[in-house]
Amino acid sequence: MGDGQVLHMAPPANCVPKLMHDLFSWLNGSDDHPLITSSVFHYEFEFINPFADGNGRMGRLWQTLILTRWNPLFAHIPVERLVHEHQANYYQALQDSTDGTDSALFVQFMLEMISDAMSSVPPQVAPQVTPQVQQVLRAFDGEMPRSQLQRAVGLKDRKSFRERYIRPALKEGLIEMTLPDKPNSPLQKYRLTDKGMEMRRHLFG
Repeated sequence: MGDGQVLHMAPPANCVPKLMHDLFSWLNGSDDHPLITSSVFHYEFEFINPFADGNGRMGRLWQTLILTRWNPLFAHIPVERLVHEHQANYYQALQDSTDGTDSALFVQFMLEMISDAMSSVPPQVAPQVTPQVQQVLRAFDGEMPRSQLQRAVGLKDRKSFRERYIRPALKEGLIEMTLPDKPNSPLQKYRLTDKGMEMRRHLFG
């Protein structure tokens, strides 16, 4: 509702379960960049309007969760705060996308808001490591072999895991080998360095 007028008529209640199922199925299978995926999900959630109240907050929370899973930096710039700072434009973007039956306008608006917010994040808050290395840091529980770490981050490709996760973390001095003189030993394990533990506390609390 807006100024006494209906701005958006939600789908019939009996259609909501299937629409939500389809939305989450799309989310789980999307190959789009998380910035795009999260914004589309946010818009579609608001369009479906599954609850009697609180849909806006829930949609914004979901976008924050999707973004934070991709990059913990977004824990410091939640979507709820961005919307509060641009509330009128946010609702206008939702309405424009609904009127045009195209989420692209809303997605563009969200990307512009996120870009502006990220440019204002203080350097000491912004992580200086890749999302892949952040995943490795989060996965550690004492000394762990490569295979256990790989399972923890949910990656099947061993070569990709070494190139994109392990090597950068080693290079940055965030992790170390338990057997540095025998890098290819089947008994090889990895552990966080003091620098790695400090970075993990910084990123994840």
